[in-house]
Amino acid sequence: MRTQRILLAVVVSMVVSSAMLAVVSCARERKNYVVHLDPREDGGVADSVELWHRSFLPEATPEAAGDDGPRIIYSYSHVLSGFAAQLTDDEAEAMRKKEGCIRLYPEEFLPLATTHSPGFLGLHLGNDGFWSRSGFGRGVVIGLLDTGILPSHPSFGDAGMPPPPKKWKGTCEFKAISGGGCNNKIIGARAFGSAAVNATAPPVDDAGHGTHTASTAAGNFVENADVRGNAHGTASGMAPHAHLAIYKVCTRSRCSIMDIIAGLDAAVKDGVDVLSFSIGASPGAPFNYDLVAIATFKAMEHGIFVSSAAGNDGPVAATVGNGAPWMLTVAAGTMDRAIRTTVTLGNGQVFDGESLYQPRNNTAGRQLPLVFPGLNGDSDSRDCSTLVEEEVSGKVVLCESRSIVEHVEQGQTVSAYGGAGMILMNKPVEGYTTFADAHVLPASHVSYAAGSKILSYIKSTPKPTASVTFKGTVMGSSPAPSVAFFSSRGPNKASPGVLKPDITGPGMNILAAWAPGEMHTEFADGVSLSFFMESGTSMSTPHLSGIAAIIKSLHPTWSPAAIKSAIMTSSDVADHAGVPIKDEQYRSASFYTMGAGYVNPSRAVDPGLVYDLHTNDYIAYLCGLGIGDDGVKEITHRRVSCAKLKAITEAELNYPSLVVKLLSQPITVHRIVTNVGKANSVYTAVVDMPKNVAVTVHPPLLRFSRAYEKQSFTVTVRWAGQPAVAGVEGNLKWVSDEHVVRSPIVIPPAKAVV
Repeated sequence: MRTQRILLAVVVSMVVSSAMLAVVSCARERKNYVVHLDPREDGGVADSVELWHRSFLPEATPEAAGDDGPRIIYSYSHVLSGFAAQLTDDEAEAMRKKEGCIRLYPEEFLPLATTHSPGFLGLHLGNDGFWSRSGFGRGVVIGLLDTGILPSHPSFGDAGMPPPPKKWKGTCEFKAISGGGCNNKIIGARAFGSAAVNATAPPVDDAGHGTHTASTAAGNFVENADVRGNAHGTASGMAPHAHLAIYKVCTRSRCSIMDIIAGLDAAVKDGVDVLSFSIGASPGAPFNYDLVAIATFKAMEHGIFVSSAAGNDGPVAATVGNGAPWMLTVAAGTMDRAIRTTVTLGNGQVFDGESLYQPRNNTAGRQLPLVFPGLNGDSDSRDCSTLVEEEVSGKVVLCESRSIVEHVEQGQTVSAYGGAGMILMNKPVEGYTTFADAHVLPASHVSYAAGSKILSYIKSTPKPTASVTFKGTVMGSSPAPSVAFFSSRGPNKASPGVLKPDITGPGMNILAAWAPGEMHTEFADGVSLSFFMESGTSMSTPHLSGIAAIIKSLHPTWSPAAIKSAIMTSSDVADHAGVPIKDEQYRSASFYTMGAGYVNPSRAVDPGLVYDLHTNDYIAYLCGLGIGDDGVKEITHRRVSCAKLKAITEAELNYPSLVVKLLSQPITVHRIVTNVGKANSVYTAVVDMPKNVAVTVHPPLLRFSRAYEKQSFTVTVRWAGQPAVAGVEGNLKWVSDEHVVRSPIVIPPAKAVV
């Protein structure tokens, strides 16, 4: 018995010791943090800044001696006061208590959120067009934070390109890359942190995403571009003669916030003019807790225009990300091009769909058995996750859509079980949004409405059949444009009184450069592609980045806010048929869905009037958000006393759109416009609102006698009838002989989702 007790004591002691060792090991395990500090009063030079950052690190202890002590990963100096470091839990806790330390952010990972789109947007080659007059973005530097770039791709050749501007301070990390590197098109390229894989790895794209977005923004002209014969034409970006600066901050699957801030810091230091940010952001965080919002505020102060993705979490309300008012927040819309497929049922019904895979030897004209595995109600069968070979072999299989990134995988499953073809039907929330995916078998992606009718047919007959035929590229499809279902919606939780998203651009089935051999670029026959189609707000964002570069090239002194205003107030709210732009359900799209409208570059370069904003305007707005002096300082890096400033409400920010939280009393807001058109011009206020809302503009007439003259006016909004619980939308237009300057007016629902 005594021996057993001794053994038991030894075992208990070993267990306790092991537990203690585990606790100690856990406490000493390093984690990555972004450390946000109070700004130095003297600013500091680079070397002294890093020394100052090191002074915040806890002193090395004997226990940490074997770990080389805490280690700084990045010292930030341009967009954030602070650094990134590896710290144990104890070290992090000690640092939080140090004077001057504002906040520690554990490392967070954010998701990655053409041949026809230039023509669809009115960008045509010709000596007399504004595109040519802008020099195709000549002299402007677009910085992209993404997965890198494939420098050898023909879209990044530098034919017709000028040398980098004299202000450029960037570096190129391409070293002896076969077939390409930096040139007059790609004038800078760097890789950061985990995206660099190792300290010497160049910023070569290993995912395809960065190559796609870079060529969409500023790819040079490439003739005879297509994907397996589809969408054939001359490919180019929006600003084909703008320079590119590449900041690889993402891997295939994720983007570290530490690397993102480092990339933003480098881009500001290097001297970019436009930042393209096709990376998602979690909606709702107050701006003083949002590192991207903080960093891009400093970019704005340096005169840099920031174009950012609204996110792919629609159509749910209040999912929009990257919603700070100093950023352009971009939604995703469709174009009038379809890669057409046609489904013909045994009863003669015909439904159009899409697929990038257009096989020559297909089921055309041959009716094959049609089956829906989900008739038993099993969710895994409905989306073809679970199949039985005997049930699907040799048949056309109807599958309900899973997530937008899994459509090809669904076809692979059907093919693996012997299916002869696939009809992919949308879920109800996906409506009429269809994708041209690179399927591995004959397939057609159809709308929910079409899919429901196909399902009804299957249920109505004992032996349903179907065929899938392939029509290739079809131009002039309608309605166009519309808003894609996945595009994230407003209001913006962090600041619901400022309309977000701002604008919609092409983001569906966009053809652009790709890195051959990367994911989804090889069809069933093994052919590799150098151009590819992708969809998302990741794709719409670089469209607006390139358009901003064109405007910047024509108007180099304009502020980021002026460029944003030009884009928003000149946008379209009617589609190519002249009716209101629709959402994914083919209902009229709200401003919370599409922002001010669908971008129209030909009018954006000559908007007539702009609503301008500068740092002090944003500071007054931030004070009005109620985040306190400390919260404002965390964003602006300035010591601010909101009590001494004239804080303004969200509605008072001189934004190109108006959100008015109207209750029982009238609300009056002020605006200032700057004349960027002809010196002598007259604008008349025209209001388009429902009858139960009265809007008074004073003065109703604006007369300008010189360029860049500013004039102010007020807008008073009141209920003229029964208040609309569901909310109201309309427009204020300043109309001259040559311009229509339109601003959305939104009265949110009484119980808006925030």
